[in-house]
Amino acid sequence: MSKKPTDGAQERPGRLKQIRMVAQVLRQADPKALPIVFASAIGTLVVVILIGMLIGQLWFFIPLGVLAAAAVGMIVFGQLAQRAQYKVIAGQPGAAAAILKNMRGGWTVTEAVSGNRNLDMVHRAVGRAGVVLVSEGPRGRVGPLLGAEKKRISRAAQQVPIYDVQVGDDEGQIPVDKLQRHLMKLPRNLTKGQVAELNDRLQALPRSMQMPKGPMPKGAKMPKGPKPKMR
Repeated sequence: MSKKPTDGAQERPGRLKQIRMVAQVLRQADPKALPIVFASAIGTLVVVILIGMLIGQLWFFIPLGVLAAAAVGMIVFGQLAQRAQYKVIAGQPGAAAAILKNMRGGWTVTEAVSGNRNLDMVHRAVGRAGVVLVSEGPRGRVGPLLGAEKKRISRAAQQVPIYDVQVGDDEGQIPVDKLQRHLMKLPRNLTKGQVAELNDRLQALPRSMQMPKGPMPKGAKMPKGPKPKMR
């Protein structure tokens, strides 16, 4: 009887394929990225081997250097891949939502809780910090959207802190590649139980996103309705 492949054997080719795809995207976005990854790995290996030679324990430091080089190479690869992702999605509608949905820390993200026909939109993220409203669009247009959404959820949020963050390139706004870092600096005001209770109250609210009146911009599509996701 033929043996069925184990889960680990099935995951390994998929992981390698994913790494190759990311490497291709990274090479297209920045031709210098992969040489930097290899140089950092080789440099780490050389440094560790030299240390082993100096203290007379080369036999131990060679395998240690290989492991350290692989770890450093993967760390640099991940950082450069993340920068390339930010570069690709920057300026596109929904870029901030894509960053929010991939954040760690138990955030519940609801996309496009508010918006207009110019594709300016507000996303809601709920976590240990409280409620974070994240807008996409020019500063002059998203201000009223944020204010209206903050007023709409304030009763359900009760005494929970509500933060508003504007993502964009205008003065006072946060670039999309710095959004995750900004949110991770927010204080932890709630327990996990309080976060769950807050989510229940907010999800019970009727959606405010409605089809706008008047003509839509040519080639534009309205963002989809709220879709909460846990990470």
